[in-house]
Order: sequence, then C-alpha cells, then structure tokens
Amino acid sequence: MKTLISNFRKSRDLFLALVAMMIMMPSALLDASASNKDQQKSDTLQFVLLRGTVEDEDTGTPLPFATVAIEESNIATVSNSNGDFILKVPRNMTDKNIRFSFIGYEKKFVPVNAFSNKRYKVTLKMITVPLVEVSVFPSDPNLLIKAVMSRRDDNYLNHPAKMTAFYRETIKKGWRYVSLSEAVVEIYKPAYNDPREDKISLQIGRKSTDYEKLDTLAFRLQGGPYTATMLDIMKDPYLLFDGEMINYYNFRISNITRIEDRTIYVLSFEQKPHLKIPLFYGKLYIDTENLAVTQAVFNMNTDNKNEVARMFIKKKPLGAKVYPTEASYIVNYRQDKNGKWYFGYSRGQASFKVNWKRKLFNTNYHTTLEIAVTDWSPTEDKPFRGADRLKINAILEDEVSGFSDPDFWGDYNVIEPEQPIESAIKKIQRKLDRIQ
Repeated sequence: MKTLISNFRKSRDLFLALVAMMIMMPSALLDASASNKDQQKSDTLQFVLLRGTVEDEDTGTPLPFATVAIEESNIATVSNSNGDFILKVPRNMTDKNIRFSFIGYEKKFVPVNAFSNKRYKVTLKMITVPLVEVSVFPSDPNLLIKAVMSRRDDNYLNHPAKMTAFYRETIKKGWRYVSLSEAVVEIYKPAYNDPREDKISLQIGRKSTDYEKLDTLAFRLQGGPYTATMLDIMKDPYLLFDGEMINYYNFRISNITRIEDRTIYVLSFEQKPHLKIPLFYGKLYIDTENLAVTQAVFNMNTDNKNEVARMFIKKKPLGAKVYPTEASYIVNYRQDKNGKWYFGYSRGQASFKVNWKRKLFNTNYHTTLEIAVTDWSPTEDKPFRGADRLKINAILEDEVSGFSDPDFWGDYNVIEPEQPIESAIKKIQRKLDRIQ
C-alpha cells in the first residue's frame, strides 16, 4: 500500500506541479501594452458571427459550459459560466443547424438564419426521466467504475487527432482581474490507448498583467494549456482512478439523468475516511449503454492545508503563509459520428489565501484556466517537433504578448468572455488607444 500511494503521489504531483502557482517577487514589471502584430491573424470575414445565451426554459437560469456545435461537423464551442456563447460559422455552412446540448436537458437545433445581429436566447427544456429508468441501478457501483475503465479503449478515439482549441487563464485579486492570458493552440492527441502524452503548439495568443495590483506578488500559472489537457481523465486516468487507486474511494450511484438521447448514471465518489493524503470527490456522468464517461465534475479535498499547499505552491516570499482553499475541476466529452468519445472542454479553478506576517488582513487570489476544442480531424501526421511545441512546464504569459487589436482572433472560435473579463479587455484596449 505504501508503494502504491507513493506512486500515486508522484503522478498526482506531476499534474499539480503544472497547476502550481509560482509566487515570487517580480524582478521587473512586464509591459502589458506590447504588441505582437506578426502573430495576429487577420479577419478573413469568411464566417458569420453568432451570439447568444443558453438558459433553462422554465426558470431562465443560465446554463454554463453547454456544448454549442455546428451539426454534422466537428466545429464547436461552449457557453461561459454565464451561459453566453459566440460561434463563428464558416459561410459555406450557413445552411446548417446549431446543436445545443446540456446534461439533464433536451437537445435543441437552431438554424443559422434564425440568428440576427442581436443576442439570441436559446432555451432548453429539462428532461424528466421515467420512473422505470430511475429504479434501474447497477447493484455494485465499484464494479461499475471498473467496467468503465476497462472499456476505455473501446469508447474513446482509437486514432490520433489534431485539434484546434481556445485556451484562457485568469488571476483575480479579490474580485478584480489582475492577469489575463488567452491563446489558440493546436493539440496533437494520440489515440486513447496510446500512452504517449498530448503535444501542444501555440498558434496565436495575447496577455495583460497588472503587477501593480498584485500586492508585490506575481502569481504565475505553470503548464498553461498542458494543465487543461491533463484534465482529460480518460486519456490520463492516473489523476483520479489509476489501477488500484479505485480501492481508495467510496462510490455510490446518486441519480440517473439524460443528455440528448442517452440515459446517464450519476456516480458520486469520495476518498475513504481513513486516508490522510488529499484525494478528490465529485461526480462522474456515465452513459448507461456503452459505459463511457461523458462528464466529470470534481474537487480536491483541501482539509489538509499544509499538504495541499506543498503540492500547489512552488515558491513563496518570506513572511507569507500561502495555502489553497478550493480546487475544482470539470471535463466534458463529445461524441463523433462513429460513436467514439473525445475530449471537448475542461476547466480548473483554485483559490488561495495569503496571510502576511505584518498585515492585519489576508489577501485572496482566484485562478481559472479553461480550454475548449473548437475543431478537430483525424491525422496521420507525426507529433509536433520539439521546436514547434510548447514546453510542458511553459508559462503562457512568457510566450505571448499584445492586446491592442479587437479583431485579434480572426476566424478562430473562442469562448465568450464573461462580463468582468469583457470589461477588463475593453479597459485594456482604451488604455492602449491613449498610448498610441
């Protein structure tokens, strides 16, 4: 058991080392107004821009991270935490429908020509699961999770894929954004039964960091897009349920729901009480027909503050105690036309409390990273060469610059910024206009 836990710690720490916040005294302030026009992709105007909000039909409650996809294609995005979305539809696809889906709701198709210049409200109807289905539960949830893992190779992509994805990371001090980095990346994802890791190449990116508001600390998120792709727990299962680590969790089937036309088991899990190392707790959403995980929502147990701080914090200044107060994650999968599942979206959030020795009040920092696959295709190409790919421990804000062009993304699809981020971007652009 000691050897197994030791191996798990090494695997878990590899992931968390990439999530780690590097806390240090900045040697110099970065120039947030630097422009990188050579990297900018011009707006080709070969698309139609759709904007809208996904809501519950009965309550009007926004539905965060809903899948928004062009039917009969691999082009997709997700709604943000407020349910808002933007989608760029190539002009040769404007005769298609846009498919909206969310766990527990009926899917909906909306023709592209139904959108106007104004924001379109898409309402989804909650699914009522028949009682006969609610009463059909597997007798042993532990056997269910083992069956899920044993069928991974059958359920997920069995060939390499090249994916285009949008990535965003933010840092807030209190409730104010102090750092924002965004990028479009290409991901080389080996088949799910291939042990090789994903490779990532940076296509275009931008950043802004206001170190004057960081209280002499520089929180820097190491790993960037690699951290987000490592949340693909079916490609890298060591994070949660690798091998015998399944035995260190308690499982129970807590509900049954639906997504589109499929019935879904909701499998809850938490670490066994006698274990002292920080593990995870949350829910897996499992297709009842093929036993594929369609979504995972989970948190790290942060009760052991010292151990969790050791895992997350790479460097900190003298006179400060820093420890995480929350770490939560979500990963969504999509299904292709052949019935194979693949990584579609992930999001990680962590909150930290900084307690200074000679200061009366604590400082709270909140970090978020998310990535959405916006297009993909099978590939026979080799992985990106070393010179063409990001290093696995890269810090994105060191790799990109520039925030001056409102049409920066061209025809790339991105995640709709939440309102505070949108306001921050507009403020940055007004500041740059004055400078220029």
